[in-house]
Amino acid sequence: MHSLPYWRLSGYYFFYFAFIGVFSPYFGLYLQSLSFSAWDIGLLMSQMQLMRLFAPYLWGALADRLAQRVTVVRLAAVLGLFGFSAFFAVRDFAPMLVAMALLAFFWSAALPLVETVTFDHLREEPARYSRIRLWGSIGFIVAVMGTGLLLDRLPLASLLWVIVGTLGGILVYALFIPEAPSHALPGEQPLVGTILRQARVRALFAACFAMSAAHGALYVFYSIHLTEHRYSKFLVGCLWSLGVLAEIVVFFFMVTLLRRFGLRTILLVSFAAAVVRFLVIGLGVEHLSLIVAAQLLHGLTFGAYHAAAIAAVNRWFPGRCQARGQALYSSVSFGAGGLLGSLLSGWTWDAWGAAPTYALSSVLALLGLLLVATGVTTEAEVGGGPSSRVVDA
Repeated sequence: MHSLPYWRLSGYYFFYFAFIGVFSPYFGLYLQSLSFSAWDIGLLMSQMQLMRLFAPYLWGALADRLAQRVTVVRLAAVLGLFGFSAFFAVRDFAPMLVAMALLAFFWSAALPLVETVTFDHLREEPARYSRIRLWGSIGFIVAVMGTGLLLDRLPLASLLWVIVGTLGGILVYALFIPEAPSHALPGEQPLVGTILRQARVRALFAACFAMSAAHGALYVFYSIHLTEHRYSKFLVGCLWSLGVLAEIVVFFFMVTLLRRFGLRTILLVSFAAAVVRFLVIGLGVEHLSLIVAAQLLHGLTFGAYHAAAIAAVNRWFPGRCQARGQALYSSVSFGAGGLLGSLLSGWTWDAWGAAPTYALSSVLALLGLLLVATGVTTEAEVGGGPSSRVVDA
């Protein structure tokens, strides 16, 4: 058994999600400081999801053709850092939109490829994935809290330099991630199109689309929602961190949870938690205790949900289909679903207000719950259950 590059993989996840911890909660506030409207902010932020519609699959296909996944990850890190430098020079909407699209196109390339490399390194012990992935959650917490403290003392323009630091960290660790031999199964490999025709795959991907759409208002407007109700930026950072802390706890115990309850049950509970969470965020913002409770549900609505979904994709897309399977999961959920959620919330925020926007998020989560309940009808269809020896998570 080859040596697992635990810290190099963990370090990459740390900085990758540290970037999200800086960008997602605070970049909307930076755009608001430049006097962009809610629709403009939603459209600009939606570029991160728009590029996930096709960029991961294009980069994944390139990596499969070249058989050089880590090389593509390194190239994406260099180009992502270069693309972000444009934000220091632009202030108007049109060039800002172009800069955001370039950043998103390069940045979205890497994670599906790193996920497949990680699973190939973990071939004999895939259950350790969550123990590596939790360092991404730790990076998010460090970034979101540290940035919140910083922005309470410095101008919002300082955010750009913090983002550069996280992108630099991604590049450094990308240079040290070792390639892993692709896990090709013996015999004839299934075609991606054949896999996509399976009812369970279509149902899960549709549910993931709905879940990401439901999170659109959270990722674009949550910080704005809280600051408009007189929450300090530091408290906003603490609340984001609390959610990710719950996510870390779930990741740490995910192996046990998967073996005891199975993937389907965990998915159903996660979608049900999302239904409740978004209603509370929209209606209970005046009560800190309710917002704290809603943030704790992030452990289910992202942590448990993502670990279970990515495990199912890893099992359903075997061998050389894995890179494209992970890319499709990213494109359909975080790409198409996230794009719809960002644009829809940008429109409803101005037209309806915060509470109806988050109520719509709850409806989308309910749709995902129904898709899993009716489309993935047994634990065997997901590939893991209480009696499974090892669950790929």
